[in-house]
Amino acid sequence: MTRRELLKGLALAPAAFAPRAHAQPRADLKVGPYEQTVLPRGIRSRLVDNVNGIRMHVLEAGSESERRPLVLLVHGFPELAYSWRKVMPPIAAAGYHVIAPDLRGYGRSGGTDVKFDDDLSPWRTVNEVTDMVALVSAFGYRSVAAVVGHDFGSPVAAWCSVVRPDVFRSVVLMSAPFAGPPAMPFNTADSALAGAAAPAADTIYDDLAKLTPPRKHYQRYYSTREANDNMQHAPQGVHAFLRAYYHMKSADWKQNHPAPLKARTAQEWARMPRYYVMDLGKGMAETVAPEMPSASEIAACKWLQDSELRVYSTEYGRTGFQGGLQSYRVGSSGRFNGDLLTFSGRTIDQPSMFIAGKADWGAYQNPGALERMQKTACTRMVATHFVDGAGHWVQQEQPERVSALVLDFLRQSAT
Repeated sequence: MTRRELLKGLALAPAAFAPRAHAQPRADLKVGPYEQTVLPRGIRSRLVDNVNGIRMHVLEAGSESERRPLVLLVHGFPELAYSWRKVMPPIAAAGYHVIAPDLRGYGRSGGTDVKFDDDLSPWRTVNEVTDMVALVSAFGYRSVAAVVGHDFGSPVAAWCSVVRPDVFRSVVLMSAPFAGPPAMPFNTADSALAGAAAPAADTIYDDLAKLTPPRKHYQRYYSTREANDNMQHAPQGVHAFLRAYYHMKSADWKQNHPAPLKARTAQEWARMPRYYVMDLGKGMAETVAPEMPSASEIAACKWLQDSELRVYSTEYGRTGFQGGLQSYRVGSSGRFNGDLLTFSGRTIDQPSMFIAGKADWGAYQNPGALERMQKTACTRMVATHFVDGAGHWVQQEQPERVSALVLDFLRQSAT
């Protein structure tokens, strides 16, 4: 596909990316679905109205024939439904109806016009689950064969399975282990009367700032006011920023040698690359800029060609990143923790599977989470797979292997 063809596909109407007369923010502009030239054969782009109060952009495959079992794919940050383009056709070809939405605040779905000071509640975890349940219902299904989540989409998929096991009959988690719902304080009445000490405060973020050089965790950075502007208006441009970011977290960046961490301490976290534990005085744009791949490396990157990257950079250049960053802010704020405590003690009892790239630190950044997922949070974990030749973007870097693993899992879960 030439660049001219790609831009034609993205510019669905002349007004799609042009300012309106009233000079509203570009994220507010009405955009239609993708042109077919942007997508692999067998995938279509569509807009679905009234999904938990928003319009949702969805990629769809396998809807042409008789009614089939539904598979729901949930992307992460900073990705889009487009991240699933390489695994959707094989899953559809195996007899499934496959849908992948742009999540609330991403791409062409509602919520991209959100500002930092706006209400966080639409992005609370339980409402993200409601988005997925409403989307399934909009397509006329009462349940799905599997919900598959990657990166931030992994906890969304996990919580879908915890909250509505009747709807989500199996779950595949990618790159981010799910350690289970938070624990409710238990058997504390007598100890509280006796004046027992409160739990120790979490000092890890202060401890990171005291390291030499001072550091900070990327999730806390993503919760700050300046994060969106730093990435959307990166000095190198959003296209180059995303290229370096995706490269640095992939198997192509040869410095990625993940290993389990001994404990959740600043010293152990500092073992991770700078895209996880950043220098205190730098934004993400400055953090990844030195690792920008060369022109020859970009040309050799088959899993994310420059025309494919242009889909991401065009969308994020238009909307910014705040819609995705809101979910990090929900986690950092702690405001909605009570929603999740309601499910304390619940487990994922449906068939489950975990997939990550061998060059991905994501499985290890929260020490013990992988083991808790395998042993307690998921009671019917079928398998854990670490895929050769993949970093964090496993379904894009090794789509054939991921598709095969998901299809094997679906066959096992159906028996």
